[in-house]
Amino acid sequence: MRILMSGAMGMLGTAVRAELSRLGHKVIATGLRGNGQDLIPMDIRDWDAVRRTIGECSPEYVLHLAAETDVDLCEQKPDHAYATNALGTENVAWSCKESRAAMIYVSTANVFDGEKRDPYTEYDQPGSINVYGRSKLAGEQIVEKAMDRYFILRAGWMVGGWELDKKFVYKIVHLCRTGRQLKVVDDRFGSLTFTADFARNLMPVVQTHRYGLYHMANRGVGSRLDIARKVVGFLGKDNEIEVSPVSSAEFPLPAPRPRSEMLRNMKLDLIGLNNMPHWEESLRNYIEQNRDRS
Repeated sequence: MRILMSGAMGMLGTAVRAELSRLGHKVIATGLRGNGQDLIPMDIRDWDAVRRTIGECSPEYVLHLAAETDVDLCEQKPDHAYATNALGTENVAWSCKESRAAMIYVSTANVFDGEKRDPYTEYDQPGSINVYGRSKLAGEQIVEKAMDRYFILRAGWMVGGWELDKKFVYKIVHLCRTGRQLKVVDDRFGSLTFTADFARNLMPVVQTHRYGLYHMANRGVGSRLDIARKVVGFLGKDNEIEVSPVSSAEFPLPAPRPRSEMLRNMKLDLIGLNNMPHWEESLRNYIEQNRDRS
């Protein structure tokens, strides 16, 4: 299968690209800045560039990963957020339609307002409280409107790539190198999504041709505090580092965060394709595989 990827050099793109290549698929990698033969330059905000690249490459699927994921930057620069996450997605979707390619769009749990006490399913009504989530939701709506053959896959708090990881887990790993005490919020809850697990579960879902919206996060939920304590424990630093709970009010940020980004992969459960491991199992494996690099 010929699969064109946007955002191929990011933490998720790197994992998915490796898995698709292992499975024998032809991967056409694109990124904001090309590096020659391995990476084709494609700025998703540039309609002509997107249309030309997808048209010339004639992929069967376009896996759209490129996005602005800095939540605070999106809040501070909403035009940038919508230009990338909404208009950029529109450029990809209409180019797919012209080229008769199916589309895979990776979205986020941040599309929800966070007020629900149980994990969100695909049948819950979205309504984000920040610009990032609203711009990603706009991308979802564009894909649904423009495409007949599409997958929208919502992920949770992303983990993977070790040094490539700019998110929460690797920040805790980094702090464990120097700190003796960590203060971590205990009033924000979510589902982790390990890039390697997402990559392995992607093609079994795509090859069903059961197009539509799916959640694809690791099983189980936890608070930021729960996750931080597990990281410290798996690093073998329980006796060295104290992890103390604090309120998120102690860490004011430009963008509001939902209380909950917990997801349940309800549709994958119902069709028997929820092969995502529990987050604690994947976190343990992730730490053990990379411990010597810490």
